[in-house]
Amino acid sequence: SCMLSRGALFRPTPSMFSFLRKKPKKTFRPLKAHKEGTKRAELHAIARRTLGSGDMAAAVELPEGEDENEWLAMQTHDFYQETLILFSLIEDNLTEEAFPSMTAGPKYEYFWQDETEYKTPTQLPAKKYIQRLLAWVDEYLSDASVFPTDSDMVFPDNFRSVVQRIFRRLFRIYAHIYYHHWDSIRSMGADAHLNTCFKHFIFFVRRFDLISSEELAPLDELIASFLADHDASGAAGSGGAAAAGASAADS
Repeated sequence: SCMLSRGALFRPTPSMFSFLRKKPKKTFRPLKAHKEGTKRAELHAIARRTLGSGDMAAAVELPEGEDENEWLAMQTHDFYQETLILFSLIEDNLTEEAFPSMTAGPKYEYFWQDETEYKTPTQLPAKKYIQRLLAWVDEYLSDASVFPTDSDMVFPDNFRSVVQRIFRRLFRIYAHIYYHHWDSIRSMGADAHLNTCFKHFIFFVRRFDLISSEELAPLDELIASFLADHDASGAAGSGGAAAAGASAADS
């Protein structure tokens, strides 16, 4: 989790996360913690320790000898909870008048589609779009046939494609926040928190090839800067040119 202590590199102070007290979570409640004694709880503890080193590339790397699907499942759970917190910070600003559609700047608009109510791509106000998105992810995470909770259960054949779809959609929340709520995030002192969360997110999705460069295009310059900060030699392959304009149906 991006909220975890960075050991010697990061010492939180009481005021650093004061923005969480100012904006309590309203619409969604985080999932329960990983069940103690399970493989997923063990992997979560490993992730906490490696993230504490301050090395994002090492923090997202699959631990030696561990199952990749278990790692993806644990990380999907944790990134979802991070996104819930970020949503809580902007929720009050997401009026239908101010954000009648889900956009990332003037060039990108996202349309909602799901398996039940919105079976064709539909324009929704940003707040409703994000609420739908988070509820949709929660349904998957709560479905033991997709995210098994017991060691004797197997992951479905389409598990990786489900994870890719979840991360593609979570990225859109980051894109919306950076384009439309950066000033608000900075004013509450949460900008460093947002950057750390997104940097962690990007290193993870790149390591496991979860989001295409085309989908990442709205924030490709920011992503390139994060990668350059980590390793100047790795910045060249980070982004690709952003399209002149785009609208995306959900997939």
